[in-house]
Amino acid sequence: MPRPRSLTQEQLASAALAVIDRDGLAGLSMRAVAQELGMSTMGLYRYVDDREELERLVVELVLGAVDTEPPDRDVSWRERIEVMARRLRDTVGAHPAVVPLTITHRHHSLGVLRWSETVLGVLTEAGVEGERRVVALRGLLSYVIGAIQLEHLGALSGPGTVAIGQLPPADFPHMSETARHARHVGPDQEFLGGLAMLLDGLGA
Repeated sequence: MPRPRSLTQEQLASAALAVIDRDGLAGLSMRAVAQELGMSTMGLYRYVDDREELERLVVELVLGAVDTEPPDRDVSWRERIEVMARRLRDTVGAHPAVVPLTITHRHHSLGVLRWSETVLGVLTEAGVEGERRVVALRGLLSYVIGAIQLEHLGALSGPGTVAIGQLPPADFPHMSETARHARHVGPDQEFLGGLAMLLDGLGA
């Protein structure tokens, strides 16, 4: 192997992300990232201590790309929250295998902290405060992260919906009927519809 070249954290994160995008989260290892960079595994240890540090770099690379600037204040608080939710979904959804890492390392990510700070500002302006604001933020994060996972791992257009739709109506009347309707629900309709229900609860 050639002598390891000088690498930036962004280059390390990009290589690790490439491995995850190609091989899934289970494929992430020091050896795999070293091969992606064209260096020895021992050479990689000059830059990072272990896989966990690689995971944090990947999370920061992905979440750092989320636009966290406050949306236009000329629109309603609901519309601003929707903008923030869309930004997070679009950015993280481009790398769905990274979603579990965003949960594990969210407290160390400046991207998540900045996104959360902007969302909390919107909620505060809307009069959501105290413990209710805590639950609101957690609910929004949980919804967006869960929606990304479902969209990419269990989409309504997937075989799971077909299988549920074929359940015997006598035993599963609601599940089978709901599955038949689900075939016609697109990803955006599913995401925005669920978000609207969550925001309806916040606005109540």
